[in-house]
Amino acid sequence: MIALFAVTDAGRAAAAELAPALGAELHPLDDLAALWPRLDAAVFCLATGATVRLIAPLLADKRTDPGVVCVDEARRFAVALTGGHEGGANALAGRVAAVLGAQPVVTTASDAAGSTGLDELAAALGAQVVGDAAAAGTALLDGAAAVENPLGLPLPPLPPPRTGPRHVIVVTDRTGPPAQPGPGTAGPATTRVVPPTLVVGLGSARGVPASAVHDVLRRVEDEHGFDLRAVRGYASVDVKADEQGLLDAVGTLHTYPADVLAAVAVPNPSEVVRAEVGTPSVAEAAALHHGGPGAELVVEKIKGANVTAAVARVRVRGRLAVVGLGPGAADLRVPRAEAELRRASVVVGLDQYVDQVAHLLRPGTEVRASGLGDEEQRAADAVALAAEGRAVALIGSGDAGIYAMASPALEKAGDDVEVVGVPGVTAALAAAALLGAPLGHDHVLISLSDLHTPWPVIEQRVAAAAAADLVTCFYNPRSRDRHWQLGAALDAFRAHRPPATPVGAVRQAGRPGQRVWTAPLADFDPAAVDMLTTVVVGSSTTRMVGGRMVTPRGYRWA
Repeated sequence: MIALFAVTDAGRAAAAELAPALGAELHPLDDLAALWPRLDAAVFCLATGATVRLIAPLLADKRTDPGVVCVDEARRFAVALTGGHEGGANALAGRVAAVLGAQPVVTTASDAAGSTGLDELAAALGAQVVGDAAAAGTALLDGAAAVENPLGLPLPPLPPPRTGPRHVIVVTDRTGPPAQPGPGTAGPATTRVVPPTLVVGLGSARGVPASAVHDVLRRVEDEHGFDLRAVRGYASVDVKADEQGLLDAVGTLHTYPADVLAAVAVPNPSEVVRAEVGTPSVAEAAALHHGGPGAELVVEKIKGANVTAAVARVRVRGRLAVVGLGPGAADLRVPRAEAELRRASVVVGLDQYVDQVAHLLRPGTEVRASGLGDEEQRAADAVALAAEGRAVALIGSGDAGIYAMASPALEKAGDDVEVVGVPGVTAALAAAALLGAPLGHDHVLISLSDLHTPWPVIEQRVAAAAAADLVTCFYNPRSRDRHWQLGAALDAFRAHRPPATPVGAVRQAGRPGQRVWTAPLADFDPAAVDMLTTVVVGSSTTRMVGGRMVTPRGYRWA
């Protein structure tokens, strides 16, 4: 929930513009205290001093407080006042600024420096920070922190070191060294970033008390050196789903049927356990099964007082984000695309697309740019880098899944790579928005490029779309060497459509030099089209209304 607050006419006018864009409502200041616990964020169209005085008594913890953005009366600045990262105020300031034409003001150190901060590192891994977070974060931004990653997790780009380390940041699920050097001990302090990599399997007798479960879990830390803050889940056999001692000790317990656990190979099976619950292993099998494919047993079965525990570490995988950048305009690029670009330590893409987003990349990001025609190699390179354990963003224009990089990449990516897809505004949508509403009913996308599909196959698809009376959007319609295919495709449509059927074209949608035009099917000139153009052929019901292409949705009213 986002709340807007204003007291002047100018402030209320700004809030009125922001409300629909943010899905927010304007509230009186008297409601602030009551609303505060339920807020995700708040935007004050007030002076910063007045805003500070209003929110100061309500602030409790940066991890739970809502993000607060302040907008001045003249709409010149949108200031992320509190909760920059945890509360989302930095991102919200950008959204507010985009609506009002203001300048976002972000003063958190990592954003001001353009670098990944400790809190962002932890957030990217879903991790907890154990130690002196303030000192570690400052050292990281100063280039005076050594980051150790023994687990090989895919880290975001980190500030390159500029001086000898005064702080060590270790990404680990082990309890590790003390957070600070002991008395008389030389060397830098250590802060741990503890990601959720562990699964604990539990078995027990009936009526086991929670205290016995706590005792065996403490042994996981004390005897085996694994940090319980790294536990992402607890698992057992389904007959233990109502075991109150287990539930009281761990909260949520994931349970599986005995026959499922019986199929899991474990180092310490027990026929006694099989006779009791139907599987030769509960703790070890549950930990491995819940950990998923590739999970590794790092603590074999520990026996306590009527309770057993085992620990599995989930498989560490590289990360591949396949990112669509949209048609080119910055305001048509989805926020998640920018977040993934900041998250990636390696960016792979066509050189001109990399240039578009170079200003968004964090210092220390490795860039692998190549020219036209290298799509297959770019996809292979991105997958190979992710398989090495890197955090990779493979970028393309439009939507990465439509005639773009997702398909060749995912043909090569195995289960050793985590894949994140980021949708983008594809050419058909960008063109349709400029033309009117030509895609208001059923439609089809067809590429006229025969580089990957033989022309006879394309020809069959064009004929089928024409006969089916589908609105058709043509990608890659015409190039210097492929100059006749669009004309042939339009001829196929002329055999099935009225001569007055609208045909729309958009060149360089959302970019400098944008051009939008329409013509009847009988008169549309293919020579005006090039590879930077998207062509939309209407159906038999498509009409020109007020200079815009409209395909009726076909609603019928009783």
